[in-house]
Amino acid sequence: MNIPCLITSIRIVGSFLMLFTMPFSSAFYIIYTLSGVSDVLDGYVARKTNQSSEFGAKLDSIADIFFYMVMVFKIFPVLLIKLPFGFWCAVLMVVILRICAYIVAVVKFRCFASLHTYLNKLTGFASFTLPYVAPFKALFGFCIVTCIFSAIAWSEELIIHIKSKEYNPNVKTLLNIA
Repeated sequence: MNIPCLITSIRIVGSFLMLFTMPFSSAFYIIYTLSGVSDVLDGYVARKTNQSSEFGAKLDSIADIFFYMVMVFKIFPVLLIKLPFGFWCAVLMVVILRICAYIVAVVKFRCFASLHTYLNKLTGFASFTLPYVAPFKALFGFCIVTCIFSAIAWSEELIIHIKSKEYNPNVKTLLNIA
């Protein structure tokens, strides 16, 4: 276990701790922010210290999934009340798109594959800022834009998986594949 993986572990521990905090409380925001900072820092430290690894990339993806599952569990009930039914139908379609990308990768490459494309990073940042926007009136517009970014990012990842001959975790955009 190297330093970037330890930093990634902060997100996993933070996600677990968030299960026991009130959403939108000071404790929640502190743990949430530290967990989010770990998401940015782990990859940066891995690249700067030459400690990037396939294990670290997979651990990062697993930590992201766990983090967002907890976020959905803690924040979803509040958003369910604030956002209209039609929005949730759109979210469901986008989630199905993401699942399709995962399934294509597993079938085609025989491994779990979640790419860290530029669009996925943008989507992750927008999703991460959601709890900070939730108390404000701009929430619905922000969520629409985030949903659109997610659909585009996850369509790109699905197309990358379909068009790629082999799994390359370093692909950053659809323009990078042969």
